[in-house]
Amino acid sequence: MVRADFETQTDDRVTVVDITDDVADALPADASGTCTVFVRHTTAAVSVNEAEPRLLDDIETAVAGLVPESGWHHDELDGNADAHLRSMFLGRDVTLPVVDGSLDLGTWQSVLLVECDGPRTRTVTVVCE
Repeated sequence: MVRADFETQTDDRVTVVDITDDVADALPADASGTCTVFVRHTTAAVSVNEAEPRLLDDIETAVAGLVPESGWHHDELDGNADAHLRSMFLGRDVTLPVVDGSLDLGTWQSVLLVECDGPRTRTVTVVCE
């Protein structure tokens, strides 16, 4: 097993960041099998989809619309229950195939960090087995 961490900065409350290159850079040159990409936060998520700019805007709009921003009990503590709920629905990890040290993604697939409570600095962990 090999593990690597990297950080990425987000710039808005709900935003999508293409982290494919960062994940690829974290892979050992001889890796084959699978890697898990995990975001180490309860208000962010990881997904695989196309990184086309208009689609990223659409994803941000859809994520923002998943859960109403207010009216939650947790908001009495720190005002971000919507972010916790959004990330829970989206998921905090993906498992990806790796062949000869490279991600084995489809033509249009990218690894995306979905920020639900930004702007923040996020830590992403990549584990290869």
